[in-house]
Order: sequence, then structure tokens, then C-alpha cells
Amino acid sequence: MSQRKWTIVFVPPGAGTSKMIEVSQRLLKAAASIGVVLGLAALVLGYGTVSHSVDLEKTARLERENAMLAQEFGQLQGQLTGLSDTLKTIARRDARIRLLANLEPNDPSVQQAGIGGPSGPPDQLARAGVLGRRATEVRVDLGALIRRANLLAASFDQAQDSLEHHRDRLAAMPSIMPTAGWLSSAFSRMREHPVLHYARPHEGIDVTAPTGTPIQSPAAATVVYVGWEAGYGNVIELDHGFGIHTKFAHASKLLARRGDRVKRGQIIAEVGNTGLATGPHLHYEVHVQGKPVDPLRYVLPDVVVD
Repeated sequence: MSQRKWTIVFVPPGAGTSKMIEVSQRLLKAAASIGVVLGLAALVLGYGTVSHSVDLEKTARLERENAMLAQEFGQLQGQLTGLSDTLKTIARRDARIRLLANLEPNDPSVQQAGIGGPSGPPDQLARAGVLGRRATEVRVDLGALIRRANLLAASFDQAQDSLEHHRDRLAAMPSIMPTAGWLSSAFSRMREHPVLHYARPHEGIDVTAPTGTPIQSPAAATVVYVGWEAGYGNVIELDHGFGIHTKFAHASKLLARRGDRVKRGQIIAEVGNTGLATGPHLHYEVHVQGKPVDPLRYVLPDVVVD
């Protein structure tokens, strides 16, 4: 069977002579195959060139982003260092505050709770190159600072509670003499009564002063009794809390009323000569948990004031 041939006619523009070329079918197929191969090669080469350009741009962008992240990590690490120094300063002040609050210093092993930290985040972050390691360091440092801050916050709360308790207790201490005068009779387990002339306990002190001399509350308190009591005359009693009560007898006037809340130094009565007394004076008692104690044990020289 004879091979088929194709005739290709080239017609030039104008009046030129046309040319004809006979081409076998096999040659056309070969030329078409070569064209397809060349076209595919061009496509592959073009794709590779474009892909390479995209990869280069992506790499450059990632490098810029990594540089920015590295800079941010550096700044964050510096801030964490500053925060750590600040917490150390606060910890030193906390130790002094705990001392003032009559608390034991934080145990060193407890303080270590704010140092160090977990071994790190998941392994994939630790293996993520330099930035991954920097992120791990920042995470560990931040976790340690958070724990230290929580420890200090709890310590401050404890110190505050203790200081408030001591402040209230100091405010309740009958630390000043309730009136101006001179001590005429001291606290005694047994003494001869100046009017009854037989021995019995003297559960307070006597301060001689002119009638009308102001009587002050020796500490913050609530007035729990105002009235007449046999032998004591006009009496006023105060409850200072913490189991401390004070009693003031032989007053000429009672100025406070039951239920009043009084402060240290507030005038509650006036010296008098009521009840069994040989002259104007204040009989002053302090009871702790229901037992009489020497009031002079609590009097301080202008130390505790409001």
C-alpha cells in the first residue's frame, strides 16, 4: 500500500508564484510529536521558573517575618527581665512587711515555686529551630513570673489580714491613763478598804483628781453599761473586744450612753465622789477574759495613738 502524502501550497501576496511542497504523513506525525514535546517542555520550564520565583518570594517573606519575630522575642525577653527584677524588689518589701505583720518569712523552698518552671512546651516547638527555642524560653520565664506574682499576692493578702488584726488589737489596748491626776492606790490582791476598814482585793487603781476632771476612753470600745452600782457609785463599762473590758467608777457625770462606739481619748465621764469613796477620784479596772489585771501593765507613754 502506497504511503499517503500531503501537499502544502504556499501562496505569496501579490502576483508571485505559488509553491507546493509534498509532505508524507509520517513526517507530519513526527513533526506534530516534536511540537507536542517542545510544548510540554516549555510548559514544564515555565512552571519551574514561576514556581522558583514564588518560592524565592515566599522565602524572602518568611525571612523578613522571622527577623521581625526575633526582634519581638528580644524585646519581650528584655521586658521579662525587667519584670523579674521588679518582682525581686517586691519580694524584698514583702519580707519586711511580713516582719511588721509578725509573720514568719516565706520558706525558701516556697519561694523557689516562682523560679524555674515546666520543662517546656510540646517537643515540636522545641525542635522548631532558633525561634522555637526562643519561644520555649519565653514561655518558661513567663510561667515562672506568673507563679512568683501569685505567691507574692497570696503573701500580701496574708500580711494584710495579720496587720489588720494587729491594728484592731492595738486599737483595743487600753494604752492611756483615763484621767489626769495622781495614783493614790495601786492594783492589789488584798488591801484594807479605806471606808469599810477590812481587807479585800483592790481590782483596779485609784487616780485622785478634782471633781469634774474629764475621764477618757483608754482605747476604742463599745459602751456596754452606764448606771449606778452599789459601792462604785456612777459606773461606766466599756467592751474593747479581744476579751478586754474596762470599768470606771465614782463618776460625777456619765456622758456616754450604752451602745455608743467611742474612740481612744474620747471623754466618756467626769471624776466624782459617788459610792463608797473618801474623796473625788477615779477607780479604774481592766478585765481580760473576765479576770482583773493591773491597768498599769497596759499604759504606754504616748506610744499607741489614733
